[in-house]
Amino acid sequence: MLKVLLAGGGTAGHINPALAIASIIKEKRPDAEFLYAGTPNGMEARLVPKAGIEFAPIKVSGFQRKLTPKNIARNIKSVAYLTTAGHRAKQIIDGFKPDIVIGTGGYVSGPIVMKAAQMGIPTAIHEQNAYPGVTTRLLTKRVDEVMLTVEAAKDYFDASVKYTVTGLPVRKGFTHRSRQDAKRQLGLDDGICILSTGGSLGAGMINETVSDLIAWSQKNGRQINHIHSYGQMGKDTFVKSLTEKGVTLENNPRLMVKEYIDNMDVCMAAADLIISRSGANALCEIESVGRASILIPSPIVAGNHQYHNAMVLANAGAAVVFEQKDLTSELLIKTVDELYHDPDRLAVLSANAASLAISDTPDRIYRVISGLIDK
Repeated sequence: MLKVLLAGGGTAGHINPALAIASIIKEKRPDAEFLYAGTPNGMEARLVPKAGIEFAPIKVSGFQRKLTPKNIARNIKSVAYLTTAGHRAKQIIDGFKPDIVIGTGGYVSGPIVMKAAQMGIPTAIHEQNAYPGVTTRLLTKRVDEVMLTVEAAKDYFDASVKYTVTGLPVRKGFTHRSRQDAKRQLGLDDGICILSTGGSLGAGMINETVSDLIAWSQKNGRQINHIHSYGQMGKDTFVKSLTEKGVTLENNPRLMVKEYIDNMDVCMAAADLIISRSGANALCEIESVGRASILIPSPIVAGNHQYHNAMVLANAGAAVVFEQKDLTSELLIKTVDELYHDPDRLAVLSANAASLAISDTPDRIYRVISGLIDK
């Protein structure tokens, strides 16, 4: 039996890759047994058991750089957790006796992976973003294997660090599905299709500018199908905003507006242009389907890593990037209108996005892990 200890958390961007890696291992090694170490109050405490993997809690939290009274209190708590994290990590490792330990980022992966490396257990980490997190940068010299989603991340490591570019596992269904078939499945016509989303929580700036974009396209007779997910943030405001701008949702087959998109693979395949944040998972899915995009990085993430992610696509001629501080409805409308009238540029952006996709990510990840198993 192969015993694998996984560690990562804080956001879905760290949790989903760990669960995907578990699936990759399980497919190759049906005898594999998994334990997932994460924070008891984090998203992982809910998502991991739901995925059928046993969960081991460990209290760890990050340090706040902006020193407000509230953050100072948080930092005191973080120091307290730090004094016990090593002991708890050893307790988890001794109890499970893993053959390998894999971290996917977030503060919680630090003590687990560090302790495993100290104990001589084979270790690996996977970094999802073009700008590596603090934990990843600290662990690179301690672990046996470093896996990267994009090669640009290596620029933030010591030159002696060995790495493998594996890409990021994407959800099943994100393949080169026919655009026409996807549009037909959604009941859309052959006109250009825009998909816009700020993620499951939504994004105020994206909702605001996209509502203006939809109103503009309706008033100016553009033959545009538009799918928009407004997220939790927009459930009380987005539809109301469209109505106030004269947009009718009923009997409007070109317009699909919903809080959450649960068939994202089909919607991405139908799209000619995607307007999105630039989290690592979203970008790998955009690359996987090979679609042009307008990216608006979230400005409130650690290390501004979404901006670095987006610039990988921009530098490859695969996306247009606007920082949120520069975004206006007028700018978004102007850019969309230019692309609407320039199908050749849309095609080039799409082809360049597809060229960035790594199609054999599961095989690359398992080759790294099988090397650890052999070790």
